[in-house]
Amino acid sequence: GKKIVVVDDDESIRKTFFLILNKKYRVYLAKDSQEALDRFKNAKIDLIIADLKLPYMSGIELIAQLRKCGYRGEAILISAHPDQINPDELSRLSISHFFVKPLDLNALSRSIDYLINLQDLAEKEYRT
Repeated sequence: GKKIVVVDDDESIRKTFFLILNKKYRVYLAKDSQEALDRFKNAKIDLIIADLKLPYMSGIELIAQLRKCGYRGEAILISAHPDQINPDELSRLSISHFFVKPLDLNALSRSIDYLINLQDLAEKEYRT
């Protein structure tokens, strides 16, 4: 199954993501950017969902670090502080989606399915 990593310092948000996604995907949770880097910088994951405000480094810095380590998968950023987002930075790091808290779980779930399905299509085209 496809692997999704959710990084958020709010346990209730991590649990909510797990409950929504674990029926379709393999979901891994991290409480901060350091745990995410330690556990997943060399793992094959398909999608990372990161909060903007995290202990140690921001979600944007985390995604930048993972990109430096070779991560080419999809990335979604979530935040209660949309005014602190630089659209150019999202583009530079190939962060395809940004969601504002409180989250619209239906829209988020549709976006996740869309991104995972896009990957499947790209992998099939690559193989043929």
